[in-house]
Amino acid sequence: MRKVLFMLLVSILIIGITAAGCGNGESPGTATPTQTQTPLPSPTPVATLTPTATPDGSPGVEWENTFGGSGDERGMSVKQTSDGGYIIAGWTQSYGAGEYDCWLIKTDGAGEEQWSNTFGGPDNDVAWAVQQTSDGGYIVGGWTWSYGAGEGDFWLVKTDENGEEEWSNTFGGVASDEAHSVQQTSDGGYILAGVTRSYGSGGGDFWLVKTDENGEEEWNNTFGGFGGEIAFSVRQTSDGGYVLVGWMESDDEGMGDSLLVKADEMGDQEWSMAFSGAAFDVGRSVQQTSDGGYIFAGHTESYSAREYDYWLVKVDELGNGEWNKAFGGTDYEEAYFVQQTSDDGYIIAGKTKSFGEGGYDFWLVKTDEEGNKEWSKTLGDFREDVANSVQQTSDGGYIVVGWTESQGAGKKDCWVVKLK
Repeated sequence: MRKVLFMLLVSILIIGITAAGCGNGESPGTATPTQTQTPLPSPTPVATLTPTATPDGSPGVEWENTFGGSGDERGMSVKQTSDGGYIIAGWTQSYGAGEYDCWLIKTDGAGEEQWSNTFGGPDNDVAWAVQQTSDGGYIVGGWTWSYGAGEGDFWLVKTDENGEEEWSNTFGGVASDEAHSVQQTSDGGYILAGVTRSYGSGGGDFWLVKTDENGEEEWNNTFGGFGGEIAFSVRQTSDGGYVLVGWMESDDEGMGDSLLVKADEMGDQEWSMAFSGAAFDVGRSVQQTSDGGYIFAGHTESYSAREYDYWLVKVDELGNGEWNKAFGGTDYEEAYFVQQTSDDGYIIAGKTKSFGEGGYDFWLVKTDEEGNKEWSKTLGDFREDVANSVQQTSDGGYIVVGWTESQGAGKKDCWVVKLK
């Protein structure tokens, strides 16, 4: 039964249409819901830009590799490491102790595996984000059904430089609590963000958890109203606070808005903004930009050509919309990750059904600093291939990770591609 529930949850999260759960109980620690401030109107939508599948100026494939066995594997997050290699986090069905296990893979600069490790118990345990830490090890964030207090708990795992676990900790209550993002903070601790259905005021709230360097909770806070809210990304800001992006339920029929929240260094809300049109719009990834504002990416139904389009939104330091752009064709596109690049432009990764070779393909879109498309590139074959994370590398190229049904050994394999 749990396997069925887990696969349903994964499918819902991947397509971005997430039904809010029902939770109860009192928030632990210092977590109290903040007041929802009246959001400013969403930025004026622009006309959808229609790219070609293989435009001029896009980088070529330097190398690619798949990782997996006979089961179902996903690559969710990738970062370049200090030795020029890469660290990948996701989950595996082929290896480990349980139904699905958290999976950490370290490669060299050419994408060849140096080591891998699984973490988990007899149930479902998944990683959504990874980062190399200041001591050369790694911090992994996700959620676990094998450990903790409820149906699913935030899960924080710290490893050494060889991927051996140093400690782990869970955070949550009796209902489902799922972490989607983690980052080491300037004080050596960690910040986690996701959704809680155990605490807060509604059917699901943004949940922000701050720990010390040993993974012990320092404080936590929820953000949300009586509907459903899900945070997908958090980043520490230059003032020591935090910015979060995700989705909020906007009506009883499941329509939703992108929600951007700025918190101070203690997790108390400073402001929040909702960005939306008349349909379903969700923010999946956020970053502070070099001018002190913020960029977030996700997907939009309100401003799409037909189904869902990539959506790139730029705001100032107070969350006021400066511009936004939609990218897509006549079918279905979803963006899962954005990063500002060294030229002050942006790189976006996700999936497309309008372009490419198969059902879904990896889709990278590069823009200038004003969000104007410079190039786009699809990667994939006749089946489904989905990119979840991208990072500009030290040589000016890009590393992309996701999952593929078009190649590899199993049902779905982790797929990493280096572009230059």
